[in-house]
Amino acid sequence: MKSTTRRTLAAVITGVAAAVGAAATPAAAAGTVPVTVPLNGAEKALGTELPEVGGEIPLPAADRPEAPRFVTGRLLPERTVPQVPVNGGLPGLGARAPLAHVLGDGFDHVGVAAPATPLRTLTPGLSLDAPLTAPNPAGSHLPDLKQPEIGILAPVLRTDPAAALTAGTGR
Repeated sequence: MKSTTRRTLAAVITGVAAAVGAAATPAAAAGTVPVTVPLNGAEKALGTELPEVGGEIPLPAADRPEAPRFVTGRLLPERTVPQVPVNGGLPGLGARAPLAHVLGDGFDHVGVAAPATPLRTLTPGLSLDAPLTAPNPAGSHLPDLKQPEIGILAPVLRTDPAAALTAGTGR
């Protein structure tokens, strides 16, 4: 490859990266990054209508976990390893494809739209208690022995996905 071609290719890649970075900044504030598949050049080169494909990629963000709560009669807090909430979303998809008429010219279209939906999760957590009780003020002021306790806090996943399938005539 010639050095002129390499320089041109590097300039094009730098320009595309700058454009994508500038476009992603407002999207990052919104929580999703739009993604489109550019097929216009191939559509013009082939002289036919191609599908339109795009989507949204959500950006996950961790929230602040709940603080451990101390309970009377326990040496360790109620949630030793707290659950961490992570909010994000399911990716969105938008696609529209032409369907050629079997007889005659022209196209109909079929499309699917599944918008990005919010996703709220909680990571697994752990609740422990030591095999000792609090100091006994009535006796020798030493802790008594008891059964150790361990509990696993199950992860949580909440979302409400939706999708729509459409078909129609024309562009």
